[in-house]
Amino acid sequence: MNLYDLILSRRTIRQFKNDPVARDTLEQLVNAARLAPSAANLQPLEFVVVDKEEVRRQLFPCLKWAGYIAPEGNPKRGQEPVAYIIVMVNLQVREKDYEHDAGAAVENMILAAWEKGIGSCWIKSVDRVKVSEILKIPGKYEVDSVLALGYPAENPRVEEMKDSPKYWKDEEGRLHVPKKKLNNIIHYNSF
Repeated sequence: MNLYDLILSRRTIRQFKNDPVARDTLEQLVNAARLAPSAANLQPLEFVVVDKEEVRRQLFPCLKWAGYIAPEGNPKRGQEPVAYIIVMVNLQVREKDYEHDAGAAVENMILAAWEKGIGSCWIKSVDRVKVSEILKIPGKYEVDSVLALGYPAENPRVEEMKDSPKYWKDEEGRLHVPKKKLNNIIHYNSF
């Protein structure tokens, strides 16, 4: 699959199979993040990879999932992520305006994962204090976000956005994600 088709097929996944993601694959994802663009090339990001079941269980309650359809959108018992990558900012390298660095790094990981058939959910609604305690993250770091990972146990569907951006589940439990039409957001040479 070429990159464009990969981008078109990617959806956020919140229900995962219980199959582990190999540690060398997780390392490749972090390497893809490491090579993302960084403002002034300061590279303030560092990452904690969590693949141990005991630590995953501690992290799970620190994350808020699909706000529009909670708790229905939360991973069901037995379909939780099998790995997490916690994105941290070294505040001694960059105190603010690191969000673009984090976004580029996470998108690289999301696409590199999807190419391998691994689904992901990028989570910004995180109990950062609790996550920092669990992972023993030093005070000079701030948790930016968490990337939940695993092989998909669902197949979300994209559809044209009509009245609302809110995603929803149908009677069979399939997630539907409204997206704006290209013609509604693209402008050439002027607005």
